[in-house]
Amino acid sequence: MYGEVVKNSLKIMVFLFSLLIFSEGIQASENLQIITDIEQQKNFLKAEKLLVKPYTQQYKSLYNQLHYYPLQPYLDQRRLIETMQLSSAGEIAIFLEKYKNSPLDWPLRKAWLKFLAKKGQGKAFLAFYKPTNNEVLNCQNMKFSMASGLSENIILPQMTDLWVVGKSLDKVCDPIIKKWQQAGYRTKDIVWQRIALAADGGKHTLIPYLTGLLPKDEQYLGKLWHQTRRDPATVTRLNKFKHKSEKEAQIYVYGIKRLIWRDPNSAIASYNKAKQHFKLTENQQQQVAEKFAIALASKNHIKAHDWLAELNPENINSNIMQWQLTEVLKQQNWQLILEELMSMPAVFKEKLQWKYWYARALIATNQLADGQDVMTELAGNRHYYGFLAASYLETPVSLQDSPLAISAKEKNTILLHPAAKRAFELYYLGRYVQARREWRYWLSQLNSREKLVAAKLANENGWFDRAIFTLSQVGYLDDVELRFPKAFDQKINQHAQSHKINPAWAFAIARRESSFMTDAHSSVGAKGLMQLMPKTAKQLKRGSVSRQYLYNAENNIKLGTKYLRKLLDKNKGNHVLATASYNAGPYRVKRWLKDAKTLPADIWIETIPYKETRNYVKSVLAYQEIYQHKPGQVSSIFEQVINMNIGG
Repeated sequence: MYGEVVKNSLKIMVFLFSLLIFSEGIQASENLQIITDIEQQKNFLKAEKLLVKPYTQQYKSLYNQLHYYPLQPYLDQRRLIETMQLSSAGEIAIFLEKYKNSPLDWPLRKAWLKFLAKKGQGKAFLAFYKPTNNEVLNCQNMKFSMASGLSENIILPQMTDLWVVGKSLDKVCDPIIKKWQQAGYRTKDIVWQRIALAADGGKHTLIPYLTGLLPKDEQYLGKLWHQTRRDPATVTRLNKFKHKSEKEAQIYVYGIKRLIWRDPNSAIASYNKAKQHFKLTENQQQQVAEKFAIALASKNHIKAHDWLAELNPENINSNIMQWQLTEVLKQQNWQLILEELMSMPAVFKEKLQWKYWYARALIATNQLADGQDVMTELAGNRHYYGFLAASYLETPVSLQDSPLAISAKEKNTILLHPAAKRAFELYYLGRYVQARREWRYWLSQLNSREKLVAAKLANENGWFDRAIFTLSQVGYLDDVELRFPKAFDQKINQHAQSHKINPAWAFAIARRESSFMTDAHSSVGAKGLMQLMPKTAKQLKRGSVSRQYLYNAENNIKLGTKYLRKLLDKNKGNHVLATASYNAGPYRVKRWLKDAKTLPADIWIETIPYKETRNYVKSVLAYQEIYQHKPGQVSSIFEQVINMNIGG
């Protein structure tokens, strides 16, 4: 291994085990604070910068001082990657075996495989290869496997799954693809499958190339699919589907399911004609009916109820049930609501949502005793609907809190794992992505009880998101303090008070948005603890904002609470609408209010058109109740909800 340990010159890092004394006398309630050596951190960071010249005396000296530092293997990994040569094979093999399947494994293995492929070292490549979703390495593996004498009959069929994707493949795969094609594996059905993938969520610019691979008499189908992909209204011109074939029907169903979202009336008219034009399968008709029902219901279309009624009861899922419920709740015909609820499949009748509305319908139809019995059962749940039920009954909510009892010995024991040390040290260095990778690897080595211990440790050391996610993974949901920590307590309280908003609301928003992950980022670009969009943050700050600015917890809290205040003012103090606006945007909420008649707040929330926003509002309300819970008192939050009307 690299570097000799200099005798009598090592400064042993005071890290995880400075507190790890196995003593039954330590109380289980005591927190175990993991301590790191700041001087060793500094040495590690200095050594990293010197990795461009890893053979200097300065680097060697720093490296040897880090002999007991958990992240020293990352220096070895980086050095092996940056100074890669064939003579490194033995050291790389030892390293990869020692850290097999850990986050230290794949970055080095991937770089080494690419290096070996470039050098034409097929035998070594096969020895180090591991199954991966990297198409380049997969193709190299096939090439070297065939060169080693493995039968093409074994290798080439593997190319089919690699080829049937909705995007282009790397050119390194071309030689294998050529052999695969010559062997007759590229059939017209395989080409058709790939066209479908490229059209439906893939790279549609690939379709013209794939169309050229079809028999000449079927190439019009590829062109038709490409045209439908770019313009779903193509399906309204049924003369383009002149052969009425199965493949044409497949293209039509794909297009009409997209058109219903863009132009509902045109889609309905087209489909009524298409049912006479094509022989659609029962499955295709059900697909269309479900898509039409959801799209029309979400748009509050007059035909929504008709399409919902057409659905096969055996195929109803939670999403469809939601829209069926939405349609009848809007009418506030409680007898009809009761009948609709009773007609739903039995599996849904165990859901808290179903029980709440069933109880509401019973009470509204003067079946008071039965309704209150259901509400009483429901009120024992730590849930949005449980809190609503408790407020209806004017009784205190139940948090069902059952804190974990974890001993100091249990904490000490699981911290013996090197991955635990690496995970926490990376976290303290602010390298959250790497830290989470080590955390996931560490958890994969633990049993369920040990995972709960790890969650407790994470919470005690301020790594709140790992505690929250780990508890969810294990399925232990009743330690309320661990699942709903008052993370960044001082800053959230300070800025919430500054902007005159309820701190519990700010905690609830941050918990729902990021689980207190300071570097959280969404697919649409929202960033940080309270998931602010850069454009919104820029307006709030009245100046430019960088990604790092938004990843700073205090900056994010300051702007997030300011935005909550702004939304609260915009919605005349209605925090239900302000919460919906935080998720969906104030303009969408304004449009929903314009389109809807006045409804009780619980019905308005249940009929929010966006599933994400509907669930978001429910979660934030429930989380806010938990964060400001006062034992023995009726929830003021949910009392407001059940006495509030929205819309009109």
